[in-house]
Amino acid sequence: MKNSKLVIGSFLMLSLFAASCSKVIDVKETDFIGGDIALKTVANNEQGIIGAYAGMNVEMGILLNATLTDEVKVAEFYNAATTHEWQYASTDIGLRDNFTAFPLYYRIIDRVNRVLQALPKITAANATEAALKDKLKGEALFLRAFCHFELYRYYSNSAVGTDLALAYMETPSLSPQARITVAPFFAKLNADIAAAKPLLPAVTTDIYRANQNAATGLQARIALYTKDYANAVTYTTAYISALPLATMANFPLIWTDANSSEVAFKLSRTSSIGTKIGSLWRGTSASATNIGTITWKPSDKLWGAYDQVNDVRFNAYFKDEAALVTAGRAANSRLIKKYAGGAYATASENVADAKVFRTGEMYLIRAEAKAETGDLTGAAADLNALRAARITGYVNAVFPTKDGLITAIMDERFKELPYEGHRFWDAKRRNLPITRLSTDAPNAAAMLLPAGNFRFLLPIPNSEIQANSLIQQNPGYTN
Repeated sequence: MKNSKLVIGSFLMLSLFAASCSKVIDVKETDFIGGDIALKTVANNEQGIIGAYAGMNVEMGILLNATLTDEVKVAEFYNAATTHEWQYASTDIGLRDNFTAFPLYYRIIDRVNRVLQALPKITAANATEAALKDKLKGEALFLRAFCHFELYRYYSNSAVGTDLALAYMETPSLSPQARITVAPFFAKLNADIAAAKPLLPAVTTDIYRANQNAATGLQARIALYTKDYANAVTYTTAYISALPLATMANFPLIWTDANSSEVAFKLSRTSSIGTKIGSLWRGTSASATNIGTITWKPSDKLWGAYDQVNDVRFNAYFKDEAALVTAGRAANSRLIKKYAGGAYATASENVADAKVFRTGEMYLIRAEAKAETGDLTGAAADLNALRAARITGYVNAVFPTKDGLITAIMDERFKELPYEGHRFWDAKRRNLPITRLSTDAPNAAAMLLPAGNFRFLLPIPNSEIQANSLIQQNPGYTN
């Protein structure tokens, strides 16, 4: 009898507990605004797109491509041994803290997918809103394509259609997703760009937001990576026609943000936002003479690659800082100036916009594509035109063989595009090694990453492996 009473009592307690829980569950949340409410107007959706732009972070790719290659060498502070020396694994803290593209880009993709899901349900109030609604759709599709392409460069970077790419997310979802192969991945990506392009502004009055020239630049980059060389020529030619090479007088001003020659799309960086690309290489200064800690400096290989007297890029990208010599820090006086921003110890120190697409890259994409399709004359003309725009007194070079021309183009990418996020991925897609001078490597083991090494693809993050039962790890890594 006592047991029966105990059972009945326990049952009543559980019933009361369940009822109280039910009431808690039924309480309407007051501090959460779902997409069905938050994205009801065209203006709301524009805020969603602005939020997607705000999440963009190409700085991660810039740092990765510099420190994992021959663009930089160790300076006064070194805490990146596993990444700089190619010893990283799927659980590596250096990767986790600095180079995990999954949460960054899939978060932006999720934001734009929510906008794309909401836009068809909205009725524009007038013609102005209708035009903005179309533009927002174009921007969302552009950003979705851009972010998926960046994920591909981190974790796939293969032109083989049957190789693994990543999941291509076209709707908001928290369900586990499997990786798809390269061919369908790029079919979806190219479809997004094609749909986006006519919806985007043709005139690049606001290069902080997507426009048709930016879409063309992305199409050119995609075509290069997928070895679609005919389209690479087509897209780069369109971009170059719209945005010619900068004059020698204007070229250095690109990097101080005094002008935007060559640039179709860039990300705004201000002192108030707090993102400082220059801080990737040098800490904030205490004063004009007490310059911040130098984390990375230009490699001797890169520093010595230029005609330092006649090549306008050298003084635009680098500086030999006399104040560091005076302060007894002469060993680290060579600085990366490309994103230096304002004067030492000012709010704008190390602050500069992130340039995403520019004409110098387009010339080199077109030269490579022409060389690969047998147009050696056209490829050489593009390479010589770029050099002539950068080097005073340049005399055109002759390239009798395709292999010699391709080598020259890759060398020119090294000099034209350092610290813009290309070097490591260029080596992967061309199946080239990373070779450092002995003076640039922290030890002998860090002088060479052989072509085809599995570490040219980053590991799928361990956190993603644990959360997603369907995803496959890249070869060479364990979890």
